[in-house]
Amino acid sequence: MKSWFREPIVALQFMTRLPMPSIGFDPDGLSHAAKYLPLVGLVIGLAASLLSHLLTPHLSRAPAALLVLTFLVMVTGALHEDGLADSADGFGGGWERGQVLAIMRDSRIGSYGAIAIVLSLLARFLLLSTLSPDRFTAVVVSAQVLCRWTTLPLGRWMRPAREDDGQGVRIAQRVPPGSLFIGTVFTAAAVVWAFRTEAWVPAIVSIGVTLVSGLYFQHRIGGVTGDCFGATNQLTEIAVYFCGVWHR
Repeated sequence: MKSWFREPIVALQFMTRLPMPSIGFDPDGLSHAAKYLPLVGLVIGLAASLLSHLLTPHLSRAPAALLVLTFLVMVTGALHEDGLADSADGFGGGWERGQVLAIMRDSRIGSYGAIAIVLSLLARFLLLSTLSPDRFTAVVVSAQVLCRWTTLPLGRWMRPAREDDGQGVRIAQRVPPGSLFIGTVFTAAAVVWAFRTEAWVPAIVSIGVTLVSGLYFQHRIGGVTGDCFGATNQLTEIAVYFCGVWHR
């Protein structure tokens, strides 16, 4: 199967619960498909915007925002929420590297993880319900694209915190330079299309969140895990929503 057809399917299979054609497993498939992660964000962002557009004439802003948020969680199978919760449990409950990694691998959710999910959902609901309708598409599309772009620089320059298994090993230090370049150019184009002259605001904020997250992960566990990618994704999405509400 041609890579230009296979790789977007791999990206969509990994990042969403959308039905996709069945393809064979390739251990390097995810790292090479990483350049399409911002495209996945664009698809999800446009779908969320369309849903909001259909709901707005019939519902007030809060119920419409709740349904849009429900869609965003369901379409990804709560993949990023799970990463955020595991990261919060690990970094909140562990004192040294081994403890942090052990807690992050535990499938049970702890108090830190539960609080992180509640705060994430609450923040996104409040911000989505506060966004002005004329900025909703720009902010949501930019947030969905940028939050998935964060995987590219982290996957290019961060080493895996575990050497045995997990999604971190499949991406960390395995994103080719070409994938980083293509994904970044696509991301920039999508954000400029959405935000026009204000595109630099969410871009700078997303770069800042990615940089601070990467430095923190390096300091605490010497690299990244799959949960770290999910946590950075969530934090970036929320940060871009804040930009949409704050920068008017």
